[in-house]
Amino acid sequence: MKRLILQIIAGILGIWLAVKFVPSVEFRGPIFVIPGPGVELSQVLGTLVFVGAFLGFLNFFVKPILDKIALPLRIITFNLFSLVISMGLIWTVDIFFEELIIQGLLPLFWITLILWGLNLVLFQLSSFRRKRR
Repeated sequence: MKRLILQIIAGILGIWLAVKFVPSVEFRGPIFVIPGPGVELSQVLGTLVFVGAFLGFLNFFVKPILDKIALPLRIITFNLFSLVISMGLIWTVDIFFEELIIQGLLPLFWITLILWGLNLVLFQLSSFRRKRR
């Protein structure tokens, strides 16, 4: 359960960081609307949270299955094919949600690296807290 929550948090933060810092990644939705009359904060952040949570669910449920199916390719490429699987999952999110626009393979690669780094940091922090207890 904790791993699922960490994947969802990493997905939300990863999408937000990618929109902020990676060129050619846009989020055309209510996320950049300044809250004011008629626009609630939940409408502003809701779409981003939903997209990030969907990415977290894909990483939690679908990625382990794809990793096992692609095990021979992962062995041959020294686990670099896992990066291709992650890029494919992010591309799937881009296809499902028209609010998220990723133009090209290089921004897709950078988003994958951002998510990989966030997952690394979040899981290290969670295991560090567990070891201290």
